[in-house]
Amino acid sequence: MLEDAAGIRRVVIACGYVDLRKGIDGLSMIIGDRYHQNPFEKGTLFLFCGRRSDRIKGLLWMGDGFLQLYKRLEAGSLSWPRTSEEAADLTEEQFRYLMMGLNPLNPKVREVTPQKPT
Repeated sequence: MLEDAAGIRRVVIACGYVDLRKGIDGLSMIIGDRYHQNPFEKGTLFLFCGRRSDRIKGLLWMGDGFLQLYKRLEAGSLSWPRTSEEAADLTEEQFRYLMMGLNPLNPKVREVTPQKPT
């Protein structure tokens, strides 16, 4: 599914906190310096989360430039793994868990249930 939509073959989640005020250059530096990964790896989506846990940023090298993605939840928050300062590869199923508000590395634990605004 992800590969069909944007050519995404790999999803990497940056555990811990990241300052979401950073743009493409700042996030690509974090990928290289803190997580020792190559931000120019085509087809790899890197995901970041700030302290508020209601928004995430994604960075994807498209071969000729970066695509920056941003998602903000209107209600609820994401269950983001915070205990590690490492990057973890996600399977497509774990990515779906993350988008449902579950911790992708431990989906049985649900901290906050996203709710529709009334």
